[in-house]
Order: sequence, then structure tokens, then C-alpha cells
Amino acid sequence: MPRSSLSPISSNLPDGAERRALQLLVVDDDATQRSLITVAAKQAGHEVTVAPSVADAIEKLRAARFDCVTLDLVLEDGDGIDVLREMAAAKFGGAVIVISGMDGKRRSAARSFARSVGIELQSLPKPLDLAALRISLANLGKTAMGLPAIHTWGGVATDAIVERHRA
Repeated sequence: MPRSSLSPISSNLPDGAERRALQLLVVDDDATQRSLITVAAKQAGHEVTVAPSVADAIEKLRAARFDCVTLDLVLEDGDGIDVLREMAAAKFGGAVIVISGMDGKRRSAARSFARSVGIELQSLPKPLDLAALRISLANLGKTAMGLPAIHTWGGVATDAIVERHRA
């Protein structure tokens, strides 16, 4: 893919505020899903490492630090829960976004397990909504910089609207 097609998406950060690229590990055995997630994350300015299996994910988690892991629950060589167990044992401090075609009950069970071992976990169903992924990554990036999460949709910042309704 030509480099020009991976230009960063504009930010709603205040002028002068620098965006911090997340270090993202994409764990999915489906090459198409890995590619979609990778392109979306790179377009948003993040650094991406891919792992097509449980074994590869565990190896990469042991070798490097990641801010976020996108994780499929069903992998050819095991279960995404195996990766979560390894992350818990290593005291992983980042966020996890489960992206799985499994039913809501299975994703909910993964979320419960993650919480029980102190891992922050979000869940997105397959087929993947790239807009939802971009918003999740943008909010994680802002949180990593100590900024409040600002949800945007269609270029409209909604934090001011939320604040108006709270007042």
C-alpha cells in the first residue's frame, strides 16, 4: 500500500497539543482483520505490531511494551483468554480491545475475566466498525497523555454537549 494512503487523520486536540502515538499490538489470525485494524491504527498515527497467533502474541508481549492490544478471542492455536492470562501474569498496564465475532456472552465473559485480573478491556463485535475502533484508539491516546476523552462523530466534538446536559 502506498505510504500516501496512510496519512494521519486530523485531530480535535487543541492547537499546539502533540498527539502521542500508541504502541499497538494487533492479535488476530485473520489476515484481512489484521490488515483492516493495522491500516486504521496507522492512519490515526499509531505504531502497530501484529501477531497472528497466541504464541506469537505472548512472545511479542514479553519482548516489548504496548499501550493497547486488540485481541481476537478465537485464534488457530488457542484462545484469546490465554493471551489475557499471560498479560495478567506480566502485570500488563495497558488497555485491551477485544474484537471478536463471538457472541456478546463470550465477549462479556472475557471482560469479566480481564477485570478480575486488573486489565481494562473494551469489546467490539465483528464485523468491525472502523469508526468505533478509531474513536476507542483516539480516546486511549488522549487518556495516555492525561487529557480527557473527547468523543467525536462526523467532526463534531460532543464533550461540550455532554457538559451542557450535565449542568
